[in-house]
Amino acid sequence: MSGKLKVKNREGGFLIGVIGDEDTVTGFLLPGVGQVDAKRNKNFFVVNSKTPITEIENAFRTFTTREDLAVILITQHIAEEIRHLIRDYDKLIPTILEIPSKDHPYDKEKDSVMQKVLRMRGGV
Repeated sequence: MSGKLKVKNREGGFLIGVIGDEDTVTGFLLPGVGQVDAKRNKNFFVVNSKTPITEIENAFRTFTTREDLAVILITQHIAEEIRHLIRDYDKLIPTILEIPSKDHPYDKEKDSVMQKVLRMRGGV
């Protein structure tokens, strides 16, 4: 079975992480995506116009090293702020998915994951 991805099962399942503006994060928290553990670690990070880029970078680094996250959703306009980290990220899990927000539409030309997929398929 060489070449196959092996994902370690986790008791209790995996979580989705969310990095985005308040409206986007709230949209995911309302149906129950949000989680705060006993150590007060959250699987979501709200960004506003006053959030320093270093805090966004730290949240991204923290989320990408957590073993309980399978997917990290990040709004594309915030992903643009930390594009260098996303471009260098090479793990499959947690998977990084860029999503639109209410005020910023999705642009596949800016999505580094989509660009990688297109290159693999010979499209770019």
